[in-house]
Amino acid sequence: MSIGFVSACYLIAAILFILSLGGLSGQESAKRAIWYGIAGMAVAVFATIFAPGVYNVLLILVAIAAGAYAGYVVAGRVQMTEMPQLVAALHSFVGLAAVFIGLSADIMLTRVENLQLSGADLDVLILGRDITAFGAALWLKDAAELNIFRVEVALGIFIGAVTFTGSVVAFGKLAGRVDGKPSKLPGGHMLNLAAAVLCLVLLIMFVAGAGIWTMLLMALLAGFIGWHLIMGIGGADMPVVVSMLNSYSGWAAAAIGFTLGNDLLIVTGALVGSSGAILSYIMCKAMNRKFVSVILGGFGGTSGPAQAVEGEMVATDADAVASLLEDADSVIIIPGYGMAVAQAQQPVAELTRRLRAKGKKVRFAIHPVAGRLPGHMNVLLAEAKVPYDIVMEMDEINDDFPSTDVAIVIGSNDIVNPAAQDDPNSPIAGMPVLEVWKAKDVIVSKRGQGTGYSGIENPLFYKDNTRMLYGDAKKSVEELLTKIS
Repeated sequence: MSIGFVSACYLIAAILFILSLGGLSGQESAKRAIWYGIAGMAVAVFATIFAPGVYNVLLILVAIAAGAYAGYVVAGRVQMTEMPQLVAALHSFVGLAAVFIGLSADIMLTRVENLQLSGADLDVLILGRDITAFGAALWLKDAAELNIFRVEVALGIFIGAVTFTGSVVAFGKLAGRVDGKPSKLPGGHMLNLAAAVLCLVLLIMFVAGAGIWTMLLMALLAGFIGWHLIMGIGGADMPVVVSMLNSYSGWAAAAIGFTLGNDLLIVTGALVGSSGAILSYIMCKAMNRKFVSVILGGFGGTSGPAQAVEGEMVATDADAVASLLEDADSVIIIPGYGMAVAQAQQPVAELTRRLRAKGKKVRFAIHPVAGRLPGHMNVLLAEAKVPYDIVMEMDEINDDFPSTDVAIVIGSNDIVNPAAQDDPNSPIAGMPVLEVWKAKDVIVSKRGQGTGYSGIENPLFYKDNTRMLYGDAKKSVEELLTKIS
């Protein structure tokens, strides 16, 4: 396969990736966009494997087959509720790959230096397109470019290590294996700053000619930074963390691309990195949180104790809820992670169909950070075949709650918490929320009286117009369906 053909394949793959990202912006075009991404990746892998200068193709194909089979098995076993932690786990793989490739590139560079190749040997490497050796040998001709190469290697290792450990912690928090509350070592941000400064010193030493030990130590320090940063971020900010780690993995891939001299990897990494960063910024804006505050693990926390919640929770049952819905003309359903955990989207969709068949106006209100992954609720509702046109974003529907008869909250907490507006000391103070308490009646489907994943008390549950429907969300809605024909 000629270099020109490989370049053409890379261009086609890049275009397909761009079309894929563009299509993911809408529910109707998302399925087509996924196929664009699959096709682009297939073209990219094919062109890379069979490019000139690539050896041990059989071993590469065996590795790809093993990885594809593992991915197929995992995808078949993972529930929709586990998608956030799966995404975090996949981000960790990208980070670890960046670390390994950076270290191997430095080893290759040292080998080429020791070989003291002649000009003829360099020409052979260039013509053969032995990518890693080609890059190393070419840069050996110029000290400045050699230093640039070493900086690229160091950046790839640093970003990759931060992404790896940060993603592992995010996986643990999302899977419930690590406490979702913010946790920091004594010294907090100063420890992160000290580790970052040491990494900068190691970078300078590496560029000056120090050995690979500097990069191994940098990987350990960067790994600590990633672990400590994400441990310091609370459950309420985890959707932002997932998109932020997505951005990190993209920049790690771009750094790998520079190290390997692979244009497609640079473009793809930049697309993922920039789109993840933009999404993180949009989500922070939706939460009225400072982007830097979130990614640094909670700078600018609350200034005092949260306000005490007065009143008591009043329980209800399926019969009472069914009676409310029979008398209601307009209903808004607010789904959250509790719906995902209970896998209640199908019964909720059936409830929606029955209410609409009775001529009632039923819509869904989606907060930008509902669930633990951007678009989490949209995916679940689409899976249950809920019509797209009744799934509304927060800004589109928030003003409609005062004219709504019944608001049904299914497994949501922070995104419907009035403390965000009323309590300046709340961890979510200033965060835009769905103002469900303004509806005539509010029904909250909840397992129990606990504070949920983020550990934040919700005054909504104590309001006079709120009734608590305790129990598993799926079972509660299924029981409700028996009361509504």
